Amino acid sequence: MAKKETEVGQLKITQIKSTIGTKSNQRDSLRTLGLKGIRKSVTREDNPQTRGLINVVRHLVTVEEV
Repeated sequence: MAKKETEVGQLKITQIKSTIGTKSNQRDSLRTLGLKGIRKSVTREDNPQTRGLINVVRHLVTVEEV
């Protein structure tokens, strides 16, 4: 039998606050997620790596399941 691929959820991540005055690791996490400014959104796979990046900048973003 063929292996079934597990469905991976998607997350819509929106930056809601500025990076002014934040630490460099927080700015790096936003760049890694692909966020470049306030009110910009990206869609990423829901996996532990993405959740870890979101955890670092949880006060700067909102997250919705798609």
